[in-house]
Amino acid sequence: MDANYPIMVRLDGKIVVVVGGGRVAERKISSLLDTGARVVVISPSATDEIQRLSLEGTILWKQKAIAAEDLQEAFLIFAATADKEVNQWVKSLAGEHQLVTIADDPEGSDFHVPAHFKRGRLSMAVSTGGASPTLARKIREQLEGQFDEKYEAYLDFLSATRNWILKEVEDPSLKKKLLTVIVSDAFLNSSTRVTDFQRIYDEMK
Repeated sequence: MDANYPIMVRLDGKIVVVVGGGRVAERKISSLLDTGARVVVISPSATDEIQRLSLEGTILWKQKAIAAEDLQEAFLIFAATADKEVNQWVKSLAGEHQLVTIADDPEGSDFHVPAHFKRGRLSMAVSTGGASPTLARKIREQLEGQFDEKYEAYLDFLSATRNWILKEVEDPSLKKKLLTVIVSDAFLNSSTRVTDFQRIYDEMK
């Protein structure tokens, strides 16, 4: 069965090469900006936004045609030019250990970037396996409405409280109960989560 394997990848400090300087490349670059990746753009020309990011030092733009040496240190490669032959050539230049996504050839790509959004620590992604990016975006928009901004503070609370429970609570049964109760809707919708947790902890211990 030819199936994709979903993972979350840490790109902090890793080199990601985007080949192309048009609108498609610009969208790929935009999705990478908050990952900590070292984004390198290879293209003879670039949009105003890509040029602005380069001037700010946010990305590195090499104003040139792609060459094999430009890909040697890349962790991920985005072939995002308007020329199908160039995109395929980029794929052929990549090493066996490098993953390439081709903007106009989902089936020939090693990976896909799903429609996704973040709410603080919460990340949600939707993929249709390339069947319909439009449907993936539609479902993402529905999820954005369901998982609104309140999840940002809630996930911060869950992270801090879970760490405290794992460190401070020795009784396995109590630990399990506390970890279960903090993911209830009552805590999600509460404006006094810390106080509520302390009260429940005092009642359970």
